[in-house]
Amino acid sequence: MKAITLQQPQKIVFGTGCIKNFVEDYQKTALRRLFVLTAPPIRPLIEETLDVLQAAGISMEVYQDITAEPTLNDFNSIVEQARRFRADSVVGIGGGSVLDVAKLVAAFAPADQQAEDCFGTGFIRQKGLWLACLPTTAGTGSEVSPNAILLDERDHLKKGIVSPFLLADAAYVDPRLTWTVPAKVTADTGMDALTHCIEAYTNKFAHPSVDIYALQGIRLISRNLETAVRLASSADGRGSATEGPSQEYIEAREALAFGSLYGGLCLGPVNTAAVHALSYPLGGEFHIPHGLSNAILLPSVMKFNAEACPQRYADVAIAMGCTPGANDEETAQRGVDFIYQLAASVGIPDKLTALGIPQTAVDGMARAAMEVQRLLKNNPRPVTEQDARDIYNSLY
Repeated sequence: MKAITLQQPQKIVFGTGCIKNFVEDYQKTALRRLFVLTAPPIRPLIEETLDVLQAAGISMEVYQDITAEPTLNDFNSIVEQARRFRADSVVGIGGGSVLDVAKLVAAFAPADQQAEDCFGTGFIRQKGLWLACLPTTAGTGSEVSPNAILLDERDHLKKGIVSPFLLADAAYVDPRLTWTVPAKVTADTGMDALTHCIEAYTNKFAHPSVDIYALQGIRLISRNLETAVRLASSADGRGSATEGPSQEYIEAREALAFGSLYGGLCLGPVNTAAVHALSYPLGGEFHIPHGLSNAILLPSVMKFNAEACPQRYADVAIAMGCTPGANDEETAQRGVDFIYQLAASVGIPDKLTALGIPQTAVDGMARAAMEVQRLLKNNPRPVTEQDARDIYNSLY
């Protein structure tokens, strides 16, 4: 068995209401200047938490203007604000973009390095500030991964910084923070988390120690996403301020949060592959949200890859609840069909034109995708520039 390195936050707390654990743990530290990164829709959910910390004598600066696709310039401005505040600790409470920026702020605020010099793997030289991550979507898995993504405006391409020094000191996965996520965001981020798990299990560098996370994540997300999306659109599911959400909704949200966490645990040791590589140009050039970019590409890339490792894709299909076929190839195809149906049922478009991307952009996107070799090298089937064109063109 080949060697593999598993690196995770020192502490991972999971459970509805566990934001209280974060408050208790933080107060036990000697840290007193907390830089908080969040987003406007999240602020009302965490106001009580911030009040408790403030009452305990913690100085805080809250930054909540992170965009869906944060740029290198955005980040450089935010990290300067953290330096001016003299932060000794950072917490990110939000979706994947918020968490990625929080991880980078913690790493670069005390450092003499620049983020633009660290794109790629292993270029950050040392540990930064103490960091906690609390995801509010399910999700990117960023709270437990060593990866962070920024949009580099210089060439309109999303780029990754990967380092063990980006791992949070503590991650608190509180499904309650996802209860108010709109149906569309639930669908997009849920498909993103499912993509993490599928791409980890079918990866050229898949490993038994990560397969466990990947398969369980596939089971949880594929069997609960449609329910969560449906109930997120329904007052009966979400509940009211007086009644609270239904038990079915709470359980679906917990399952998605757990599945997303499993997907995040796959990212460091194994990572993703062609779906993510092909999605980067959609976000970099057309500013399509990351989860939606992956969601629209996932079925087509699965169809492209299945012939390279049919047994693996058959395992994925069975984990999603598909009935086995006469052989691995047939079972794998049932899994691909299931993903097409799941994507449609949660409102993912099946054409790039629905995202405002003209077919004339295909050649440029294919060239840009070929630059993401750190992910393409993981794909079970080699992807040429013509293959990339064909996959994009299949979505017109």
